Amino acid sequence: MRVSYLLTFAFPLLVAASFGDQEILSPPAMVQEPPQDSVFIPVTTTKPSLTDLLTIQSSASIYFSYARETEFSKEFSVVDNQLTLLVPTNKAVMALSRKPHQGPAPIEPEVEMSEQQYDDRSKRNVERWVAAHIIPCRISLSDVPVTYNTLLDGRSVTFTPVSGGENLPDWSRVTLEDSVHIVEMKEGENGVIYMIDGTINPN
Repeated sequence: MRVSYLLTFAFPLLVAASFGDQEILSPPAMVQEPPQDSVFIPVTTTKPSLTDLLTIQSSASIYFSYARETEFSKEFSVVDNQLTLLVPTNKAVMALSRKPHQGPAPIEPEVEMSEQQYDDRSKRNVERWVAAHIIPCRISLSDVPVTYNTLLDGRSVTFTPVSGGENLPDWSRVTLEDSVHIVEMKEGENGVIYMIDGTINPN
């Protein structure tokens, strides 16, 4: 009788202790690979923009200085655009008898003008000069002679072949306007820069 009485109270305690000593093992966590379409892939470009190239091209600093005064320079950073820039070297610009902001020499004696009028005329001269050095596409020089229109209305540039140098790049075997040579080429994400040893006359 005493044994059954003890079992009545001891059995629930033994059962509880038995469960307390057991470890509840959970299944290992499953590591799932993210679906392929959710993987983030950063968009990168392999080439600098035309603005980037002009910024680091010290021999083009005068042209770039003039270009930054115009609206055209905004297009130098637009990746969707494709432009060809004919960029005179600093030496070529410095050799001009009249600088781009001065425009052509007047045929008649210049009348006196206000400072505002002078600034407006200088701005137009710079815009015309910069536009004459921009072709609104990425050009090909593999088949010359060839002529391309510039951003200056009515002004085109003709590339003609020069003899020799069959193993050299296409751009090194042409002249512009019969006397201007391309001395270097820089390719960007949104176009190409041809450094030239002369300038394009906008007039």
